[in-house]
Amino acid sequence: MALSRRSRSHRTIDYWPGFVDALSTLLLAIMFLLSVFVLAQFLLSREISGKDDVLNRLNSQINELTQLLALEKSGKQDLEDSLASLQASLSASESERSRLQTLLSQGSGSSDTANQKIGELSGELDAERQNSARALSQVDLLNQQIAALRAQIAAVESALQASEAKDAASQTKIADLGRRLNVALAQRVQELNRYRSDFFGRLREILSDRENIRIVGDRFVFQSEVLFPSGGNELNPAGQEEMSKLAAALIDLAKEIPPEIDWVLRVDGHTDNVPLSGNGRYVDNWELSSARATSVVKFLISKGVPADRLVAAGFGQYQPIAPGDSKEARDQNRRIELKLTEK
Repeated sequence: MALSRRSRSHRTIDYWPGFVDALSTLLLAIMFLLSVFVLAQFLLSREISGKDDVLNRLNSQINELTQLLALEKSGKQDLEDSLASLQASLSASESERSRLQTLLSQGSGSSDTANQKIGELSGELDAERQNSARALSQVDLLNQQIAALRAQIAAVESALQASEAKDAASQTKIADLGRRLNVALAQRVQELNRYRSDFFGRLREILSDRENIRIVGDRFVFQSEVLFPSGGNELNPAGQEEMSKLAAALIDLAKEIPPEIDWVLRVDGHTDNVPLSGNGRYVDNWELSSARATSVVKFLISKGVPADRLVAAGFGQYQPIAPGDSKEARDQNRRIELKLTEK
């Protein structure tokens, strides 16, 4: 029974007040520690802010010292420049002083020399006066000679005027002769143009049925394919036929043109711009164009055309009538041109 009462009393022990006391103590300790931390933080922040102020003051002092140093450097540079200028001025002054001293020393020693020169100049002046007197006498003599020359010039001028009158008459005659010559030349040109027109008219009638022959300005143009084989200079049968017709027309026309008109038929050979290989008979297009023109001339001579009325010229590929590198342009540029003109 007693044991049961002790057990019941033991079970009814209350721990809560002790727990509350311990918790309160712990809270008081924490609050104390927080107060200490806040106070330390406050003191530390004040210390840091004080150091920042000090650092700012030091930075401002450093900036002021830097500016003062820059001013000192500029002042030093100005002083150095002024010193260099003063040294240069001093050097110039010393050199000028040396020059003046030299001139002074020379001047002190040249007084005797100057007196000597004055004496020499006086003697020379007397000699010059004598020479002047002689010169005056010579001037008088020259004046007399000039008067005689003027008389001669007057005579020459009168003769020149007579010659100019004759020359004016001669110029009038020359002008009249020139006018007559121009009229005669114009008549000859007109006659040549008339015969050239007749020549073109006859050739038009003879060659009107050929498509590869055309008229360009005052020239007849034969395509090379009509007259020659490719790369050759020997007239083919068709070319010989056309040149025979041309020779007959030339022979008939030569009978009508007066002998005083010195006409010629110029035969010009032209090629395209394709270079030759150089391994064949002809080295380049110059030789080929010249050979073709010469071949036409020789054929016309063989048909009775006078050789002194024919001219052969080769132009190679350097005077094309169709620009470009197309087949059509090259076909047009390979040609023989005939032109009736004067020597």
